[in-house]
Amino acid sequence: MTYTYIPRNVCSQQMKVELDGTIIKDVQILGGCNGNLQGISRLVVGRDAREVIKTLEGIHCGPRPTSCPDQLSIALKKALEQAG
Repeated sequence: MTYTYIPRNVCSQQMKVELDGTIIKDVQILGGCNGNLQGISRLVVGRDAREVIKTLEGIHCGPRPTSCPDQLSIALKKALEQAG
């Protein structure tokens, strides 16, 4: 299942998450800090989405109350909800 999420209050513009059950198969993030987001994507592929959510949620970027990793945790939550 592939889920597309539009992040808020960050530089990235779109996140696509592919799940197989609760396992992350692929993450593509458009916009934002390309190198950092590629690194995050590679680190989360193959991991359980619930574990990644716990790791990434609540991370802030400077004065912002969120970050690309935090937004990815939201995208994963929504993808899991949609998958049922």
